[in-house]
Amino acid sequence: MTYEQILSEIKNKIYHPVYFLMGEEPYFIDSISDAIESTVLDEADKAFNQIVLYGKDVNVHDIVTQARNFPMMGNYLVIIVKEAQDVKNIETMEPFLEMIPPTTILVLNYKYKKLDKRLKFAKTLDKNYVLFESKKLKDWDIPRWIVNFLGNHNYKIQQKACQMLSDYLGTDLQKIRNELEKLMIAVPQKKEIDDADVEYNIGISKDFNIFELQKAISYGNFPKAVQIINYFGDNTKGNPLIVTVTMLYAYYCKILKLHYATDKSKDNVASFMGISPYYVDDYFEATRRYNIRKCVENIAILREFDLKSKGYNSGDVSQKDLYREMIFKLMR
Repeated sequence: MTYEQILSEIKNKIYHPVYFLMGEEPYFIDSISDAIESTVLDEADKAFNQIVLYGKDVNVHDIVTQARNFPMMGNYLVIIVKEAQDVKNIETMEPFLEMIPPTTILVLNYKYKKLDKRLKFAKTLDKNYVLFESKKLKDWDIPRWIVNFLGNHNYKIQQKACQMLSDYLGTDLQKIRNELEKLMIAVPQKKEIDDADVEYNIGISKDFNIFELQKAISYGNFPKAVQIINYFGDNTKGNPLIVTVTMLYAYYCKILKLHYATDKSKDNVASFMGISPYYVDDYFEATRRYNIRKCVENIAILREFDLKSKGYNSGDVSQKDLYREMIFKLMR
């Protein structure tokens, strides 16, 4: 079952005796677990029929014993095992699954790990219960996730604003959600969220950010690039050199990749490179300015400044001066 299907069933009060939620992305696991914790029982029933356990404190026998009980004056007994990845030999629970009554909802939050799907335990969960694998989203999936999240709350966001959030917040979905909730509080629902809203409420500059720097590099706009670099150098806490180097490395790798693309149609390039279609024209412009040899040379330059950002062979040079030296070498 998908994340959306599971949440839809919970919303429609369709429950399963066991939910085994595993994988690298904690956000989806927490969202499903929180939906069950907050909606199955009302506040009065929770005092008697909702139990929260922690993996380090319990074993399989403890969990099964609790799960085999019946609800007290209610329809369901909800048992949530947080940090279930810390339960030793959790796969030994398999023979006891069929003993869990239909009035129990057992939720096992197995974060940052996953079961071997060849195990009988995993096969039984997958066949008769809910076995959900929570996978990390890729960088290029984040803008769509942002649009969908806001859409579910009747908000719209402009493409540039969406990409600014994606570029600066990375793939931490809980962090992104927290920032989106700030925006939804601050911005009227009927207004489309734009880059000015992001700048004012989240603190990401709409004029001096990595997106604008990459654009300046793509079009050879050296004065603009220096302006942005100076801003970064004056605000290194929010714009550490090592982060900028990492993002520019990914940027030049994508330019290099585009040079070797056989199908250069816009949609294929966006898919092939894992970028938003919004950026494709900028990358085409960059390939005209930076040939394969210059891309390889610039990747080597970024490696040099990666080391310098970590204090290797940089002496007492400030980050601002390192920024200036780097942009000069990249764009010369």
